[in-house]
Amino acid sequence: MGKRSLSLRLTFLLSLSFTASYSSSLPFFNKPSSTSSPPSSTPKATPLDLLSILGPKPQSSTINPLIAQDLKSCLKFLVPFTPTKRKMESRKCLTTKKDLGLRQIGGRSHGEENELIWWPPEPVLELARLAVDSGGDPAAIHRALDPDIINVPDVEGSKENRCELTRTPYGRRFISEELNYYLEFLFELIVDRGPTIGLDISLNRYDLFHGHLFLAVDTRRVGILFHAKEYPAYDKEVFPYNMGYCQIGSNVTYDESMNFRNILWLAPLPSNSSKAWVAPGVLVVLDAHPEGIIYRDLIPEYVSFARTIYEGSHFNLSFLRRKTFGC
Repeated sequence: MGKRSLSLRLTFLLSLSFTASYSSSLPFFNKPSSTSSPPSSTPKATPLDLLSILGPKPQSSTINPLIAQDLKSCLKFLVPFTPTKRKMESRKCLTTKKDLGLRQIGGRSHGEENELIWWPPEPVLELARLAVDSGGDPAAIHRALDPDIINVPDVEGSKENRCELTRTPYGRRFISEELNYYLEFLFELIVDRGPTIGLDISLNRYDLFHGHLFLAVDTRRVGILFHAKEYPAYDKEVFPYNMGYCQIGSNVTYDESMNFRNILWLAPLPSNSSKAWVAPGVLVVLDAHPEGIIYRDLIPEYVSFARTIYEGSHFNLSFLRRKTFGC
């Protein structure tokens, strides 16, 4: 990866809000009628199917074989799905940005980065365990947040354009600094490995700057659905859609890489009856090309042109950059 300016400070905020499962408010785009609904004889995939195919074998084996095959064909893993070795019994406690920070991408081995996805540092595992032990209670995640409120900074001239990148003008961080650093690591790893599957993205307010933290209703698994290519540039030929103030100044080109804008991270899944872990972590791009099952079954018609998958009940996790001065 290229070097990043030291004048850029990386800021993570959790803007708290919940919505109904897999829903949005306003229809911006229309899916072509020829692909709007599958034939009645074709089994329809659900979000639970997607999470199950990425879960332990007892879950994945329950999926309709046709759906399972089609879903697998649309998964592009940024980290191999199957770990090369068993979970380490203990992991070094990474408590500083030097240990688990943005500058470390490319500074540690490929295998070490994979390990950090399969078996993250203890605070991430603790959050995953908390989600299961609490019965999937979102309040348990709230209690892991630092109570201090942080104002959303002016990101890359957003205020000048009257652009509001978050649903509230403030946000919060996790109490655990190591957990905050891990979220930075996820954003940077996605940017670093995206080109391996044809996804060239940048960390800026038009492209990749946010994700949606969610708890799966059935499995209580913690995950983040990242959205890249958030504000493509207006183009009367290829993207003739006005997306408001936040689109002004965008240089994000609408092309086939939009099919890869949904990136899914899943935390390791703990057993609900023992201290064991039944599934490692996952980092995968969801290929939403128009001929695939993800486009057909998991993307609402009104956002099909933007290839947007919705995350269900979620927190909004925003990655913001702002310039700072001095030492």
